[in-house]
Amino acid sequence: MVFADLFFLYFFLPICLIMYFISKKTAYRNIVLVFFSLVFYAWGEPLCVFLLVFSAALDYTCGRIIDKHRDKLPAKLALAASLIINLGLLGYFKYSGFIVENINALLHTSIPIPKTAFPIGISFYTFQTISYTIDCYWGNVKVQKNFGKYLMYLSLFPQLVAGPIVRYSVVENEIDNRKTTLEDLSAGFSRIILGLSKKVIVANNLSTVVEALCGTAENGYAIMSGQSVAGSWLGVISVALWYYFDFSGYSDIAIGLGRIFGFKFNENFNYPFICRSITEFWQRWHISLGSFFRDYLFYLPIFGKRRQYVNLFLVWFCTGLWHGASWNFILWGLYYGLFILIEQKIGKKRMKKLPAAIAHLYTKIVIVVGFGIFYFENMGALGRFFKALVGANGGGFIDSKTKLLFMNNIWLILAAVVLSTPVIKKLKEVMNRKQGTYILANSMGVILNVALLLISSLLLVDTTNNVFLYWRF
Repeated sequence: MVFADLFFLYFFLPICLIMYFISKKTAYRNIVLVFFSLVFYAWGEPLCVFLLVFSAALDYTCGRIIDKHRDKLPAKLALAASLIINLGLLGYFKYSGFIVENINALLHTSIPIPKTAFPIGISFYTFQTISYTIDCYWGNVKVQKNFGKYLMYLSLFPQLVAGPIVRYSVVENEIDNRKTTLEDLSAGFSRIILGLSKKVIVANNLSTVVEALCGTAENGYAIMSGQSVAGSWLGVISVALWYYFDFSGYSDIAIGLGRIFGFKFNENFNYPFICRSITEFWQRWHISLGSFFRDYLFYLPIFGKRRQYVNLFLVWFCTGLWHGASWNFILWGLYYGLFILIEQKIGKKRMKKLPAAIAHLYTKIVIVVGFGIFYFENMGALGRFFKALVGANGGGFIDSKTKLLFMNNIWLILAAVVLSTPVIKKLKEVMNRKQGTYILANSMGVILNVALLLISSLLLVDTTNNVFLYWRF
């Protein structure tokens, strides 16, 4: 089941909300959330729901063992079991085929490639559940002694399949003590509509520009072979905007749903394209993933303090690999690791002294090229992409197809660029501060929400598949 779907919006969600709010006790509300979360996940993958429940049972048990035998051998074994089994399952379902393919290519063997169905959301809930056991071991959270409550945390449908990665410490108190105010309902529904609009109105339309200029991730080789310089840059800029509006749209819906149910999830995006350094970009983009690797991998003395740069590249290798079983993702991760290392060598003070125009030009070029690396999973297509960016593939500077696409989508692209900045947010803040405009601003907000919901719903009428991009990661 997907959020950008009329069935979810006008059937599943309303029934869930009715059942939730007619339940007066938090314990009953937790049961409602567990039931609807498992139905939500099982809707598309009925068998994989058992894997989710198994992961919940495993780490619930490991947490209890850690609590009972703190600082003793059984606690260490429980933590080790959690990490090995969870990462082992993730590795099997997500990377076994990739590993075998590369072994066959390197050693000229013919080992059968495993045909495993990839459980949606396993990358997200695996990180959530191992963060719980690590935090239990470190004493950062209290061990959950009720399996139903832990299952609710792990399976909570707003963030189950595409994040943000919600750590147990964020919702620990809200599992038993939460309430939903009128402000929560208003803010929650507004956030849901915002996220839905990002996906349906902006991201879906940007995807047509991307496919026209770059092809799909698989067939981009043929498209990029004769691409012009302008077409290549327009295409990859559209890729960057597409991924931003699609993924941040999902995060907005997840945060909005959580707010309605009384959970305050952390932000996952903070206008990343306004950054003035690559380090800042990753403090604003997919914040929950970056903070996970920072807290659970980067600061661990795996290679010692003298080899902190090895730690840095390990983190970015893992960041790339987390996104998919393909060499382009690994290259993408190391690419960002290299620029962050360069910025560390330059130093924060010197980076801040860069003129704003130069800082923005540098970061946007690095980010846009990075999205090209991320998009083209076929290494041949990736090579053609790099050539096309500098006009080394014989495609010329600009072509009639690019001109037509740009003119036909100029307002979409300009709107996407503007909306990726906090311009609207700043205008709203200014209106709310001025006397006599608060009621007007809120009234306009209600009208805008209704209009956006109506437009999004109409666009969904003839749409059969609105899967979010990060579902495949």
